[in-house]
Amino acid sequence: MTGKTTTPDSPPADAPNDTWTLANAKARLSEVIDRAQAGPQTITRHGRPNAVVVSAEEWARKTARKGTLAEFLLASPLRGADLELERMQDEPRDALT
Repeated sequence: MTGKTTTPDSPPADAPNDTWTLANAKARLSEVIDRAQAGPQTITRHGRPNAVVVSAEEWARKTARKGTLAEFLLASPLRGADLELERMQDEPRDALT
C-alpha cells in the first residue's frame, strides 16, 4: 500500500494506508486482516467507504453489553425530572382481517 506507483488496484500514493479498494482488499485479504489487528481497515467501492474490517477483539469490545437496561434507565438524565406525560385518547383501530 506504499510507494509512488499507481495501478488500477492500488490507491494513490497520498491515500491513507488503512483504506483499500474492494478489488485490492479481495486480492490481499490476508493483509487486510493482519492490518486490522492494529486498526480499522476501510474498504471502498466506487470510491466511497463501504465497509470496515476490525479485529475480533475490537468488535467484541464495541459490541459488549455495558450494564443492564435497569442500570441504563437509572442513569438517565431525565430520572427525577418531573415530567407529565399525557396519553392520547384516540379510538381503537380496526383489526385487520
